[in-house]
Amino acid sequence: MAASGTAVPRWRRAVTGWSFAAPFTVLFLVFALLPVLASLVMSVTDLRATDLRHPLAVNFVGLQNYTRLFEDALFRRAAVNTGVFVVIGVPLTMVLALAAANGLNSGLIRLRGLFRVGFYLPVVTSIVAIAVVWRFLLDPEAGIVNSLLAAVGIDGPAWLQDSRTSLASITVMAAWRNFGSLMVIFLAALQGIPVDLYEAATLDGAGRWQQFRRITLPLMRPALLFGAVITGIGYLQLFEEPLVMTQGGPLSSTLSVSYHIYNQFGFGNYGYAAAASYVLFVAIVALSALQFRLLGARDASS
Repeated sequence: MAASGTAVPRWRRAVTGWSFAAPFTVLFLVFALLPVLASLVMSVTDLRATDLRHPLAVNFVGLQNYTRLFEDALFRRAAVNTGVFVVIGVPLTMVLALAAANGLNSGLIRLRGLFRVGFYLPVVTSIVAIAVVWRFLLDPEAGIVNSLLAAVGIDGPAWLQDSRTSLASITVMAAWRNFGSLMVIFLAALQGIPVDLYEAATLDGAGRWQQFRRITLPLMRPALLFGAVITGIGYLQLFEEPLVMTQGGPLSSTLSVSYHIYNQFGFGNYGYAAAASYVLFVAIVALSALQFRLLGARDASS
C-alpha cells in the first residue's frame, strides 16, 4: 500500500478508470459500434439472405446500392411520404404542444393537473395500442369519427383506406400522441420566464400577441429547438403507425422509409436495406442541422 501523501502513478489511475468503464465499453463495442460498422460495409456489398453462410464470398459493389435506391420508384415514394409527414407533422405537433402549454400556464384553466396527465397519457401508452384504437375510430363503417360526421349530415371518407386521406390521418394521430411530451418541455420553459418582463411589457402598452412574439418565443428558443429536433428525428423514423394501421397502403400512400427498410431486410436484400438506412441517417443529420440553423442561438448583431 502506498504511503500517505504518495502520488498514485498515472498508469494505475488509468487502469482503475478503464476497469470501471470496461463493462460499458465492451457492450458498446459489441452491440453498437461493431453493428454500425458492419452495416456500413454491408451497404457497399451485394449481401443477401442466401449469402449468410458464406459472408466473405459476397461482392463489393461500391455505391451501386445507393444508386439503385434513387432509381427505385418505391423508395422515392417512401421518401416523399416521409417528407410530407415530417413537414406537416413536426409544426403541427409543436403548435399543439405550445398552445396546450400556454393554456396550462395561463392560470385560467381549472384542474390543470388533470389536464397535464390527460395530455401526457398518450405518450406513455403503447403506440401499438393507440394505433389499433385509432384504426377502429377511423373505420369507415363503424368508426366513431364517421358516426359523428353522419350525425351532422356529412358523409365521412374511408380515412385509412383512401390514398388521399391515409397519410393525413396518420399524421394527425401522431401529432395527437406526441404533443404531450413537448407540452411538458414547453410548460417548463414558460414557467422559467420572469413575470416581470410581461408586467413591464403591459405597462409599455404591448398586447398579448406582441408579448408572445417579442418575449415568449425568443426566450423559449432553446426549448423550441430541442422539441423540433427530437420530434423531427422521431418522425423521420415513422414505422409503427403505418405498420399497424395500414401496412404501408393503400397504394403505398403511407409507406415510410423505415417501413421500406424493414421490408427489404425481410426480403433478404441486406446490402440494399443497409444503404437505405444510411440515407435515412444522412436525412436525420441534415434536418437536425437545418433546425439548429433556424432555431439556434443567434448573435446580437444578426
